[in-house]
Amino acid sequence: MQSINAIMDTSFLINWVRYENRDLLFDYYNIVFITESVLYEIRTEKPLLWISEWLTKGRIKILEETTDVRRKALLIIDMTRGIPLRSADYPEAVCLALGKELNLDVLTENGGVFAAKEIIEEYSSVNVYRGIDVLYLLSQKGLIKDFISEVLCGILQFFSKGTYS
Repeated sequence: MQSINAIMDTSFLINWVRYENRDLLFDYYNIVFITESVLYEIRTEKPLLWISEWLTKGRIKILEETTDVRRKALLIIDMTRGIPLRSADYPEAVCLALGKELNLDVLTENGGVFAAKEIIEEYSSVNVYRGIDVLYLLSQKGLIKDFISEVLCGILQFFSKGTYS
């Protein structure tokens, strides 16, 4: 069986750590990468503790942002600024660039990344998923028994714990 790896951005990470069954992510993905710029954006304790727990287990790894990746990310930002939807932010654009380069699923809640995937042909083949999409993937693998109930529980957890828990 082929191992599946992913890269997650700040928006996905902050939302995902609120989810009670967040560790199921590692039943689907072998390794989940974060970038230096994503790590620098994390300011609250819960996401930092979750990252450090999985870093020590070797299941989260930090990717360095090379000059080439930075250049690609800035190009993604520039190309998404001209559309009426939200443009991609720098850390999220880095994730998309690395997702393509390293054949990683990109985990994000950033609408600009989805727009970039649609308007920049070079990135059209990259798998980009929101949290709800990951819940669906987990249900397809049998790791979640009732997709609808899990989504509803996740929504309740999200709204009951405040913006940046």
